Amino acid sequence: MDTGAWAWTGRFRARQAARGSVTEGAARAGLTARGVIYLLVGALALQVAFGDTNKQADRGGALEELAQKPFGAVLLWALGIGLVGMALWRLSEALFGSAGKDGRTARKRLLAAGRFACYVFVAYSVLSFAVSRGQGGGSSDRQSRDATARALEIPAGQWLVGAAGVGVVVGGIWIGVWAVLRKYHDDLQLGRMSRPTRRLVDVTGVVGGAARGLVFAAIGAFAVRAAVDYEPDRAKGLDDTLRTFADTPLGPSLLVCVAAGLLLFGLFSFAMARWQHV
Repeated sequence: MDTGAWAWTGRFRARQAARGSVTEGAARAGLTARGVIYLLVGALALQVAFGDTNKQADRGGALEELAQKPFGAVLLWALGIGLVGMALWRLSEALFGSAGKDGRTARKRLLAAGRFACYVFVAYSVLSFAVSRGQGGGSSDRQSRDATARALEIPAGQWLVGAAGVGVVVGGIWIGVWAVLRKYHDDLQLGRMSRPTRRLVDVTGVVGGAARGLVFAAIGAFAVRAAVDYEPDRAKGLDDTLRTFADTPLGPSLLVCVAAGLLLFGLFSFAMARWQHV
């Protein structure tokens, strides 16, 4: 191989290493930002369970809570930038494949593309909140009802809303099963963990993932009900869905359990940020 070829190979490998470092940093920042949001939502849900009905237990409420802290504006921007990193990481997985033996399969790439779209929306909402200093956005409940009402007005809107709701239900079930079966082990550097640490991560991953899956499935079920009844008000955002758990025969104790699960998922996200294969 001549000198020019060696030089080209060296530059190629250097670009790969640089891209890998940037991607890893973006992924870990994004997972940390996700953990912060779930910790705040879980804490707000606990307050709702114990009678503080003025709190909004959703992303908007979490951002408002963060904005009231010292250096709140800086924290909001850091959170938004972290979520941009999460979106870019998922985009790189969609384009180039993810870590693992089946990371380049079409299924994994499509899943990464869906996650990219989701985190683009979340990052945009957080950065918009930071720019407007809390004047933009709105509750997840109102956003869900408004989006459902607009969707129902278009041709075949009832079927579209129903299909979307079924998709969210299936996604929630998949999230819960993925957690209970500990499929996340494939994404973690387990060899770098001590046995007690691995047990602790499993507690946060299994319980937190199951709670997250339950919440998603419930949101989807309310969307299906809104489609069947042709009533946008039947749709519920995260806050109303969490409050619904307190209205079951189990009472606020079920909401406490779900809120604790969301807190654990926040901690699990921090563990993913530390030990995730990227």
